[in-house]
Amino acid sequence: MSASIAIDSLPTVQPIVLPSLLQCDFANLEREVRTLEEAGVQALHLDVMDGSFVPNLSYGMPIVAALRKVTRLPLDVHLMIEQPQRYLRQFAEAGADLLTFHIEAAPEAGPLIDEIHSLGVKAGLALNPATPLGTLDAFLGDIDLALVMSVPAGFGGQKFHENALEKLQSLRSRVRPEVILEVDGGVNASTIARCAQAGARWFVVGSAIFGQPSYGDAVRNLTHLASL
Repeated sequence: MSASIAIDSLPTVQPIVLPSLLQCDFANLEREVRTLEEAGVQALHLDVMDGSFVPNLSYGMPIVAALRKVTRLPLDVHLMIEQPQRYLRQFAEAGADLLTFHIEAAPEAGPLIDEIHSLGVKAGLALNPATPLGTLDAFLGDIDLALVMSVPAGFGGQKFHENALEKLQSLRSRVRPEVILEVDGGVNASTIARCAQAGARWFVVGSAIFGQPSYGDAVRNLTHLASL
């Protein structure tokens, strides 16, 4: 299955909760994936951080490749890195189904979007809470996904920024219906319904899944709340 087909095969109407694997047990990665699959997860979110664009370091192509070997779930790869153009092909070849990079890291995003598409992968653009939504305007007709950060990229445990809801509402009326609106940061049982009402369709969740005794119960509850 190609990357584009993998993403296109996902439901287009119902909300999709994507666990952020940054908080999973990497010592038992395959077991975590199997548990998430059994919980009904439909895609996985991978946060790639370089210690430069954001102050934290995470993982790179080897983890994406390792995950590709153990699951057929679509891999939603979020590049929180400087000069993302240097690594697009490597992440695509590692198994990414969707590559999202930050407009703050690549203001002239057009060539990167074109390259991602040429690799047979879906292309997304992300923006931080402090970044004006207008920075995406020139590219809204070309992207497959818009990722609205509701906390500054690279920082865990931050307070949910309410302006994310305004950005989602504005984007929903400005993009093609098939463009996925994704929200990341502080998404939990208290915030997910408002994100959905604002127009988000994909919801990146960390501790609200991995910090719970049952992944299945957590995913079902979050999906229910996003469907209200």
